Formats: sequence, structure tokens, C-alpha cells
Amino acid sequence: MPVADTEARVKKQSAFWKTLKRYRALFIMIIPGMLYLIINNYLPMFGVIIAFKDINYAKGILGSDWLGFKNFEYLFKTSDAWIITRNTILYNGSFIFINTVLAIAVAILLNEVRIKLLSRFYQSIILLPFLISMVIVGYLGLSMMSVESGFLNKQILPMLGIDPISWYSEPKYWPYILTFVNIWKNVGYLCIIFLASIIGIDHEYYEAATIDGASKWQQIRSITVPLIMPTITIMTLLAIGRIFYSDFGLFFQVPLNSGPLQPVTDVIDTYVYRGLMTLGDIGMSSAAGLYQSLVGFVLVLVANYIVSRKNRDQALF
Repeated sequence: MPVADTEARVKKQSAFWKTLKRYRALFIMIIPGMLYLIINNYLPMFGVIIAFKDINYAKGILGSDWLGFKNFEYLFKTSDAWIITRNTILYNGSFIFINTVLAIAVAILLNEVRIKLLSRFYQSIILLPFLISMVIVGYLGLSMMSVESGFLNKQILPMLGIDPISWYSEPKYWPYILTFVNIWKNVGYLCIIFLASIIGIDHEYYEAATIDGASKWQQIRSITVPLIMPTITIMTLLAIGRIFYSDFGLFFQVPLNSGPLQPVTDVIDTYVYRGLMTLGDIGMSSAAGLYQSLVGFVLVLVANYIVSRKNRDQALF
């Protein structure tokens, strides 16, 4: 080996150990998080093999018969695969768009509140639904939509001259109900994130725009939105990465697992749960979960590629 290469390698190793020694406290702090990540996220990946086997508890996972892709064939040959995929994509796609737009709008409005006490009060009120368990939200929905004693059927609908509605057996209402509940619960959380980005914008931009005669709408369009675009991009990418992972509580607890509503409330997460708990088919449930993970992974790569290419094109011009 040439002397120059040996010296470069020695210097590189020396720099590595110096960096490790200098930041040893930070590396020690990383260890618990890394252990959690390995134990909770990487070791369970061994279970992927279940999707390709006919699980027999007496034989164990490794000893069970190998089925190959038969669990996937069973999943995709049924009409359920189309229904749960359609529902998952359409619901989550609409949630991403609507929640992002509303959260940005609310964050901009909160930024205009100049009284700090009122601003903090509004932030707390908006964030509160995010902290409420979806089980509680489900029972709140039941108190509103119960046929016998629901507030809507007993108070609101009679005032409007409308007959009581059996909400939990009418699928046509639930795409709107689920969308409303999701907005009510999650917009506050997104709003706080965007508000933090807006607060970090230098006020000199707005002062210069005001001097030039720009209106509030022009300031929002030309200053606020462009400068928080990195945050919007990151949050959108994270959401796209989980577009095949639905809020289980929203689609299971809020409709109260009502059978007539399954065509419009059944998503991949609830289907996997029912396949495991009702049918006891752990192989098919694992196949659905693996399908969910792979498609989500591909979507993240595609979305990241599109965004990076767009940023590269903008940098060139």
C-alpha cells in the first residue's frame, strides 16, 4: 500500500477518534434512542416471513409450511383488496390536502393575533382535540348520532323538520363525518407546526412589503407561504409516506365497527385487524400489512424524487 494512502487512512482514523472523544456525551445520549429503534423497529422485521407462511402455532414460525405468495393471492382475488385500497388512498389523500390548507390558514390567522394571552388561549383550544383519545371521540359521536337519544336526532333535526336518521346504518353520510372528525382532531396539531415556522420569519420582509404598499393577501402569497414551503414539503412527505397507514381509531372506533358502514369505512388497518381477530388468519393479515408497508415505502421514494427534482430545476433557473 502506498505511503500516502496509509498516512491518509491514519489521519482519517485519528480524526474519527478525536470526534468521538469530543462528542462522547452526545453519542452516549444517542444510545437509548438507537436501542429503542433497533428493538422496536428493526427486530420485528423478522416477522415479515409470516406473510409467506401457513402459520401453525405448534410448529412455530420457522417450522410452519411455506406458502409463497398464496396469502397475497387470497387477498387480491377478493373484492376487499380494491375497497380497502380505494378507501385508504382517497381518505388519506383528502386528509393531507384539506388539513394542510386549513392548518396553514389557521396558523396565519393566529399569527395576526397580537395579544399574547389570547394567542396562547386560541392555540390551546385548537390543540385540545388532538389530545383527546379516539375512543372518547367515538362516544362523543355516539352521543351526537344515536338513534334513540342522539343530540342531532332529538334536537337539531326536528327543528329543521327532518326525520331522525339512523346514522350508523347509512353509509352515504360517513365520508363527510370521518373527514370532519379528522379535520377537527388534527388541524390544531399541524397548525402549531406551521405557526412555529411563520413566527421564525424575519419581520423586516413584512415591513419592506408594507412600505411598498403590499396588502395582507399579497404578503401572505409572496412572503409567508414561500418561506414556510420547506416545512409544508416535509410535513407533506411525511404524510405521503403514511398514506397507506390510516388512523385506526378514526375508522374503527368512530363508526363503532358497524357492519353496514364497512364499504365506506373499511381501510387496510381495520381489514388487517378484522382478519386477525375475527378470522384468525395471521398469514393474510401479515400479507396485507406487508403490502401496506411496501406501497408506502415506494410512495415516499417517488414523492421525495419529485420534490428533489423540482428543487434542483428551480436552483438551475
